[in-house]
Amino acid sequence: MNTTVLPEDGTREAAAPTAAPGPSRRGGRGGPRRAAAAVGGQVALYALLIVVALAVLLPFIWMTVSSVKADREVFTVPIQWIPRSFHWSNFTTIWTRIPFAAYLGNSFFLSVVITFLQVLTGSFAAYGFAKVRFRGRDLLFAAYIATIAVPWQAYMVPQYIIMQKLGLVNSYASLILLQAFGAFGVFLMRQFYLTIPDEISEAARLDGLSEYGIWARIILPLSKPALASLALLTFVNTWNDYMGPFIYLTDNRLWTVQLGLRSFIGEYDAESAMIMTGSVLSVVPVLVVFLLGQRYFVRGIATTGVKG
Repeated sequence: MNTTVLPEDGTREAAAPTAAPGPSRRGGRGGPRRAAAAVGGQVALYALLIVVALAVLLPFIWMTVSSVKADREVFTVPIQWIPRSFHWSNFTTIWTRIPFAAYLGNSFFLSVVITFLQVLTGSFAAYGFAKVRFRGRDLLFAAYIATIAVPWQAYMVPQYIIMQKLGLVNSYASLILLQAFGAFGVFLMRQFYLTIPDEISEAARLDGLSEYGIWARIILPLSKPALASLALLTFVNTWNDYMGPFIYLTDNRLWTVQLGLRSFIGEYDAESAMIMTGSVLSVVPVLVVFLLGQRYFVRGIATTGVKG
């Protein structure tokens, strides 16, 4: 039985009503404030990225604007972003002043051949380092990758002497042989191959497929993003190479576009507007290649080095 305890005066005390819980004023205001802070942070981030992008693109914008200027207007101080008069004829004159089409063809030939060979040799060597077990594999790989740290100037002279002894100076064969193999390509492809499960290769071996067959029929089709990344990086590097052709190519008919632009540099002055025009035209093939392989390039860079 329930008993009620009364106070000494005999009166019953009424129970105080309990206040229903409600939303805190501080908590209620915190939500909109946090949302506003998040939006402000996004706006600030995008503003920063736009500023950085403009800073990166500024030299290219200046080069493009200078390509339609007169020579005397290219290096004016302060920079004249809008020319007084647009010399669109620069883009037609350059083809007649020098054999620019031949230079572009030479650069394209070298870039395609060297890119193909680097992708072929790099992917094949990377398969051996990633999927084939042999004694000293990791040590050999570390020693090979360590060659990336050696500056090209350290072995430039010995390479030239070797090519001279072989009679390959002033020919494309010297550049192709020297650049057909690259430690960076092997490293890039090996890191991607490590993300491919070993069970796939083991199952193929049990089915009687040779190592060459596993590489060509299984590994390569799964490596399109990494192959595209390596191909794009190699193509751009070969296209922009200046020192290699400068050292080994002496015949004007073999010059690449980078050497061809030297034709506008005289003993006492330089045709700056024509140099800018040629530079803009030389960027177009690289831009087209990048746009065509952009999707695979981004995927390859994003997945390389993530071992699953």
